[in-house]
Amino acid sequence: MTGSDPRTASAAPLTGPAAPCWVTLMTRNLETAERFYAQVLGWSFRPGRLGADYAVAYRGEVPVAGVFAVSSAYQVAVAWTPYFAVEDADVAAARVRERSGTVAVGPLTLGKGRGVLASDRDGASFGLWERTEASASPPAPADHAHAWLRLRTHNAFDAAIFYGEVLDWASGRPGCCDVAYEGDEVIVRCGGHPLARISSGAVEAAVDPLVRPHWQVQFPVADLAATVSAAERHGGALVEERTGFGGTEVTLRDPDGALFAVTDVRSPA
Repeated sequence: MTGSDPRTASAAPLTGPAAPCWVTLMTRNLETAERFYAQVLGWSFRPGRLGADYAVAYRGEVPVAGVFAVSSAYQVAVAWTPYFAVEDADVAAARVRERSGTVAVGPLTLGKGRGVLASDRDGASFGLWERTEASASPPAPADHAHAWLRLRTHNAFDAAIFYGEVLDWASGRPGCCDVAYEGDEVIVRCGGHPLARISSGAVEAAVDPLVRPHWQVQFPVADLAATVSAAERHGGALVEERTGFGGTEVTLRDPDGALFAVTDVRSPA
């Protein structure tokens, strides 16, 4: 068994009451997902407050992801999805529609917040989350994250404008995330730490899901080869391997078909 690297530095924490984002897996079978990710990423699981079909994944005592077995009942795609924190879910959902995005579900009251499932104007799915009650969970340490994000989209500049207007990125408001154009990509930083990369080149009509616009959730790991081997032994599959500046990213498919990435890159920037 392997696991995510608790020493990963320089990335924005995705857990805790002040986190800019949360990641959730929509799947068909909760028990299958728990077994797979426990063996591959070293997570433990506890029941969530959203019913028997929801669990929270933990790395030690810190919550790192949600797992929701609702894809069959609600005809939701099996996928990892980022949920971005917003002050008002109704306002943010309206901004999505005004900018030619799509709101598929919500805002709905779920546990300690209100959630929205949406897609941008290129078709990449994402969520919005308005917290309505204080979190009792400990935050992730300020110097590392258990996951980070990459958006593969048609045009990184246009996507940065869309998300910036929806989520108040680079607005100058206290606590907002900053956006920087570095080379051919856009880097999103929250509190000075990189949260996400936005890359151009995706094709909306592509058959390959890796080529279509989508948000990819990346989990940094201490031993990339051992993680890939564990995934293959427990019903997953290697889909793509990309080597670039800083390390290697490997896209995997879990037993239910959800795509995610593991990487030995030490920072998403």
